Formats: sequence, C-alpha cells, structure tokens
Amino acid sequence: MDYKTFLDTVTRRAPVPPEKAEPLTRATLETLAERLTRGEAEDLASELPKPLKEPLVSPTPEAEPFGLDEFVSRVSRRAGVSPDEAREGVRAELSTLRDAVSEGEFRHVLSQLPRDFEALVGAPG
Repeated sequence: MDYKTFLDTVTRRAPVPPEKAEPLTRATLETLAERLTRGEAEDLASELPKPLKEPLVSPTPEAEPFGLDEFVSRVSRRAGVSPDEAREGVRAELSTLRDAVSEGEFRHVLSQLPRDFEALVGAPG
C-alpha cells in the first residue's frame, strides 16, 4: 500500500476531516514506536512506505508500558485533536496498518499491546 492510499484509507475509516488524517497518522505511529520494542517498530516500518517509516523510529530499545487510554491521550496531544477524534484516528490507523502489512507482522505488533487494542480494531487475539 503506498502512502497516498494509506492516508486515503485512514481518512475513509476515521470520522475526521481529511486534513487531520496525516497528523493523526504521524501521531499514532510515533506513539506506537514508544509502545513497541525498537526491534518490533523497525520490523513494522520495514513493511511500510517511506513517509511512514520515520515516525516509527523508537526513542528507546524498550517498550514503554502504557495502556490504550494513555496511547489515545498522547495521540490527541501530538495531533492537536480531541480525545474522541484521537480514539477514532487510532482505530482507523491500526485497521489500516492491518491491511498494509503482513498478517504475521500485525500479529507481532498486537502481541506487544494490551488486549483493548485488539478490541478497538476488531482483530482476533
């Protein structure tokens, strides 16, 4: 999936204005990089188009242990959107990631996240 298709898909799936899709995407990926181990963030980035790789640079080798509410809060602050918009953006972003990367890679990502992320995107455990 190329970058434009990725953003268009996020825009269709998130009930937010199209101009918010890119900031939400970047904020979600930056927050995901904090929540995943560096190795997993790099594996995920390897399957994405170039503009989506940069936000996945993990700041530390270890994953930060925080849940979905803190994840949404960080995305909200980074993207400059309301918490409700952030939650919908995260949902749209993760479901688009599920379509953009291999099934195995998406399972590896979900394995490092609390179960409420699976429920958010409707992914099987």
